Formats: sequence, C-alpha cells, structure tokens
Amino acid sequence: MLGRRQIREKVVESIYSYCQNPMKFDILEKNMISEIEKIYNLYIYQLNFLVALKALAEKQIEIGKGKYIKTESNTNPNQKFISNQVLRKLEENTERLTFTSKHQDLKWDLHDDLLVKTFQRITAGKRYQDFMQIEDYSFEEDQKFIGKLFLRYIAENEDFHEHVEEKELSWADDFHIANSMLQKTIGFLKESEPSHTLIKMIKDEDDREFARRLLRVVLNHWEETEEKLAPRLENWDMDRISLVDKVILISAICELEYFPLTPARVIINEYIEISKVFSTDRSNIFINGILDKYTKDLNRN
Repeated sequence: MLGRRQIREKVVESIYSYCQNPMKFDILEKNMISEIEKIYNLYIYQLNFLVALKALAEKQIEIGKGKYIKTESNTNPNQKFISNQVLRKLEENTERLTFTSKHQDLKWDLHDDLLVKTFQRITAGKRYQDFMQIEDYSFEEDQKFIGKLFLRYIAENEDFHEHVEEKELSWADDFHIANSMLQKTIGFLKESEPSHTLIKMIKDEDDREFARRLLRVVLNHWEETEEKLAPRLENWDMDRISLVDKVILISAICELEYFPLTPARVIINEYIEISKVFSTDRSNIFINGILDKYTKDLNRN
C-alpha cells in the first residue's frame, strides 16, 4: 500500500487552492475526496494501456498469420512479449477487470493513435528487441522488462502525459502518484500468486477520515499557526515566503500539534518530500530547517 504522503499531498493541494479561491468547507472537502478517488481511475487507465499493448501485439500476430504470402516470422511468430507473465497477471487481475467493466471510458481502443505509435516505438527499440531474443523465460526478467517499459514509454512519455491531461485535467497533477502506484503494483506481483487486488489511495475509512480531519485542522487553525510560525522565520518575513511553502509549513505544524501519535520525524520527512513536488529546489532545505527547529522548541518526538 502507499503511505499517507499522497493524501497529505492532496490536502496541501486543496488548501493551496482554497487560499487562491475560498469556498465553503463542505464543498472543498467533497472536491478533495473526489480528486483523490480520481487518481485510482488514472492508475487503472495506465494499467489498461499496458494490457492494450499486449492485445495489440496479439492482433499483429493474427494479422501476420492471415497473410496470403507469409514470412517465417508470420508462420512462427515470436510470442515472448505476449507471453510475458507480468502482462498476463495484469490482464487477468480481477479488480482491474471489474472496475474497467463499470468504467468503459478507461478502456483503450486498439486503433488509438497514441497506443499504436507507442507500440511501434517499443518494438523498434533495442530493449524490446534484446528481450525478444532471450530464449529463457524468467518471472524476474519479465518483471524487470515491464518495469523499464512502463518508465520509458508511460511514466516518462510526454505524449502520454499530455493525453491524460486532455482526458481529465486533474490527472496532470496526479500523474506522478499514479506512476508510483503502478511501479509498486509491478514490483509486488509474485510468480506463484494470482493477482486479484490493486493499490488504493484511500484503502479504508481511517484514511478518508485522516484526509478530512487534516484539512479541517489546518483551515481552523490557520491564523494561530501563522503566529507560531512567524517568530521562527529568523531573517525571513512572512510576506517573502511563497504561498505553497507557507501552506506546506502550516500543514506540517498543524499535524505536529494535533496528530500526536505520528512521530515528528515521519511528519517532517513527509512534508519535505511534498515540497520536492510543489516547491523550488531549495525549499525542502528551508522547510526542513524550520520544522526541525519547531519540533525541538516543542520537545516533540
């Protein structure tokens, strides 16, 4: 399972949005939960892309077999890619199949231009061609190959990124989260175990309540937390801090204050990682210094 960092990230994102465009709390909370749940749709959409690549490869083999004049590769096609054990497990995954059946918009048409072009790039690449020449079948090799294929042709593919942003605007901000979910899914697969379940952003009601409570606490204690933060800025004025850094700092301080069961170091590390997503290159150093000093002043472990 993913940790709660991604939930914290969505809370920070929601508060940042609220600071720029205030709205009723219940609407803000509803929107935040909705945006968190949409990440799962993107994750399924990416999984379906991998499965569609396999289906496209199978289609190409069938077309080759049906040709009137056949080459050796048409008669005896290399089936290493379509036999990839990781792709088969993803294809057969019960949860993916069930969710996709209820959300047909997350399926890929085998004639989709992005899918076809990506497939052509993959099959023309050296990594694919080298993989297809290896005669031995190993689950670990299959897993390694699909992991690298995902990184190169989905996670790092600007065309794919633009495509999902056009399909759902909020996915642009959540692409890195879905990428992490899919990488973990590939890594968690076991050769001897069937694949029935998938990763969820909100895995239970405790996660849902954590998101709601953190959002509520930060907004309800914003002004008093600003006052606690101000004297610890040393040579910095509050007005000189970027809004996103202020949101991250105030969210972290509120969690340190009102969520005593979570270790301080865990909270600090989580918000440092969040700053790497939203802030400048040096913001994480600044945020780490402020939060470290704050926990020492509070004697918070």
